[in-house]
Amino acid sequence: MAAMTDEEARAQLRERQGAGARYDSVAAPAQDLILARRGTAYFARKLNELSDAALDAPSLVPGWSRRYVVADVGYHARGLARLVEAARQGRPQEILSEPENQREDVAFGATLPAHALRYLFHHSEVHLNVEWRDLDEAAWRASVRTLQGVAVSAGRTPWLRARAIWQRAVDLDNGGSYSDFPPELLDALRDEAVASGTGDGARLPGMILAAADRDGETVVGTGGPRVSGTMADIVRWLCGRGARRLSCTSRLPDLPANPVPARN
Repeated sequence: MAAMTDEEARAQLRERQGAGARYDSVAAPAQDLILARRGTAYFARKLNELSDAALDAPSLVPGWSRRYVVADVGYHARGLARLVEAARQGRPQEILSEPENQREDVAFGATLPAHALRYLFHHSEVHLNVEWRDLDEAAWRASVRTLQGVAVSAGRTPWLRARAIWQRAVDLDNGGSYSDFPPELLDALRDEAVASGTGDGARLPGMILAAADRDGETVVGTGGPRVSGTMADIVRWLCGRGARRLSCTSRLPDLPANPVPARN
């Protein structure tokens, strides 16, 4: 039996849920939402595999325990939910309505008891998902300024979440791998890394990326040495998580660590 497409699966789900259920707007960026939700499930699985004591172990982020990673993921969702809420309400600026109850400092969050840290992740992802499903077409097109004054489109928030949570699942250092990422996510991460890493203030040298599991090649800058490997290993390297199983026609360039961007 042929596998269902995402659209067929959504249609069957709506039929099962019936009238009155809440759905994403037809104007929503469906593919990015799928990637974000699949990434949330992937992160949840990697987190649930860890005992409470194991949360104290180091993550792949220098200087961070796994606790820091979980707190960062939870606060990231809260921040995006506030942006989406502002778009839904027609406000131009993100606000903290109860700042005394929303200490979103990762170092503070990492000190929470294990059960509270797990609840932070679960509650924040549910809240963000509800906010997404409440957006209408106009709200999806709206732009909101963050607390730092950066303009972010509501339509971009699913991609920001997808990009962050899949990589943070790897950062938990519990068997998460770029090889588990959907192909379309890997391609998008490569394109974004190349676009942001070239031009003024470039962090990427000129080179040619040749993924063994893709057709064609990607020329970075003016070109240079040829870097070969799977797309997963190339993207892992481009995203500042180190080089594995890559070959290069000259010395492989050393790329700086590139932490997951927050909300822009």
